[in-house]
Amino acid sequence: MNILAADIGGTNTKIGICDERGKVDRFKEYPTESHMGGPHVVDRLLAKLGEYEGFDAIAISTAGQVDSETGTIVYANENIPKYTGMNLKEIIESRFRVPVKVENDVNAAALGEATFGAAVSFPDFLCLTFGTGIGGAIVTNRRIYRGANGVAAEFGHICTHSLSESEGDRRKLYYEHYASTTALVRMARNADPECVDGKVFFDKINKGNEILNELLHSWIAEVAIGLASLIHVFNPPAIIVGGGVMEREDLVRLIDKRTKEFIMESFADVKILKASLGNKAGLLGATSLFLR
Repeated sequence: MNILAADIGGTNTKIGICDERGKVDRFKEYPTESHMGGPHVVDRLLAKLGEYEGFDAIAISTAGQVDSETGTIVYANENIPKYTGMNLKEIIESRFRVPVKVENDVNAAALGEATFGAAVSFPDFLCLTFGTGIGGAIVTNRRIYRGANGVAAEFGHICTHSLSESEGDRRKLYYEHYASTTALVRMARNADPECVDGKVFFDKINKGNEILNELLHSWIAEVAIGLASLIHVFNPPAIIVGGGVMEREDLVRLIDKRTKEFIMESFADVKILKASLGNKAGLLGATSLFLR
């Protein structure tokens, strides 16, 4: 079975033909142009999907909260204006006349890791992606736990800081304000305006910049505090961490070590593992929706 899969992100969209072994052919990536709004994003997607042939179904991984039964975008923030309410399943099925499934991008990434990647050995695990915000997924018995309204695992919005620290700004209560990649970049630029991206930041640390090294360890502590809270609630055998910054194995090891300092001894067997599928996790996870 050949599945035409697409992964719609805020910055780039990826497309490829995937099979049941996890092989991705004819992989392409193009700018999402999300600032131009949901209708533009979808029209652009339809045009790109139309460049392919020889597929049996279409699988979509997308940013935003998704009703996976209807294929509708339940909620999307300002990163993709006018995306909320769009029924991707209906739009794409009416165009291509093949079965279509739609899933939230972090849920898709988790399913990809469960089917083809780092979580193959774990029927139950948590998955977090660190990027602009922090996305989450709960996998139990190899299925996504969705919650009462279908939008469970908004881990970026767990409260890790007190009201007194928030200064009236509710966003300053949330995990992602302190532990996302955006937070790390913000702190780095405040300390050193030359830190325009992660490469410059880590290069300076490798060259002995103590101020930035201390900043990195402060950020690692913020990441670990949130993970420790989730570990005490879910008692998972494993947590898979993904996102560009988590491609660094040395960083994941430091996070694992710091997290273990915050958790009770009876929870210490939890494994914190780097996601292994890279930028194809969403494609493969969306594909797995047709293989289950």
